[in-house]
Amino acid sequence: MQSGLLIDRRGRIARKLRISVTDRCNFACLFCMPDKKNIKFFRDEDLLTFEEIHRIVKIMTRLGITKVRITGGEPLLRKNVENLVKMVASTEGIESVDMTTNGWYLGEKAKVLKESGLRGVTVSLHSLKRERFRKISGIDALDKVISGISKARDVGLSPLKINTVAIKGYNEDEIPMLVEFAMEMNASLRFIEFMPLDGLGIWSQDMVMTGQEILEKIRQNYRISQVGRAKGETSSLWSVEGRGTIGLITPISEPFCDDCDRLRLTSDGKLLSCLFDVEYHDVRSMLRQGKDEREIARFIVSSVWKKPDGIAYMPWVKNGWERPRSMNAIGG
Repeated sequence: MQSGLLIDRRGRIARKLRISVTDRCNFACLFCMPDKKNIKFFRDEDLLTFEEIHRIVKIMTRLGITKVRITGGEPLLRKNVENLVKMVASTEGIESVDMTTNGWYLGEKAKVLKESGLRGVTVSLHSLKRERFRKISGIDALDKVISGISKARDVGLSPLKINTVAIKGYNEDEIPMLVEFAMEMNASLRFIEFMPLDGLGIWSQDMVMTGQEILEKIRQNYRISQVGRAKGETSSLWSVEGRGTIGLITPISEPFCDDCDRLRLTSDGKLLSCLFDVEYHDVRSMLRQGKDEREIARFIVSSVWKKPDGIAYMPWVKNGWERPRSMNAIGG
């Protein structure tokens, strides 16, 4: 196998892999999780083992993957996930391993994650007001999440990022407060446009706080200057008065599909080449059928080749669309 083979029909080459380790979450964010009374989580036997995940990572590094992000659901619900971090971080060809988490267990896990080879962490934080946090996230956990962010900073997890989904009618008035909080924490804040992958099906275009609208809110309180968006990155960065950076992730108003270099591996072993794709390529069955590495590599290469053009080219806004899984089952 040679590196650089994970190329699609538009000439995009995948370098980053997001690995979901569970679809379960102790939160119930309105833009992610379906109604928990009706949801059916994957069975334990459906989930990839750490050894299976590591095998896939080793194959994909030979195909050019260099960066891994561990996600969920909530990845820290997966028992001993630090062992997977250590396995992946020690894999030849992997340059960095990061994690996205809701922050609930971060205070108690930050140190061991750092010692296991985790580079940085991104924490979801959608409000600084306790009752509003509960309304958006489905749990009274604001103090615990803030404590987790502080612990991650203290043990040296870097980059330390905060993700905020900006939603009209929910938290748009808190944008300046969140910017100030992030700068005080020495964290980089990322505002994300509300995407139509919510499990509750409440998404509408009218709820989307666009990147430009977010910038207008920030400019009311801060002087900002544009840094730009590096090739393959999701965030367009802005410097805030020389004190730190904020990022805008704008899949709705300004999609960044043309240089996308990310793939997703779901916790039940499906390879997903686009967040909005509805074709799930079953790698788990190949592992459990005893296929050798060359066969699995060929399957992965052919799956990536079929990668959709992306949301920028999808007419779903006007014509409707076939919905992918909700975010908890795709992987954040």
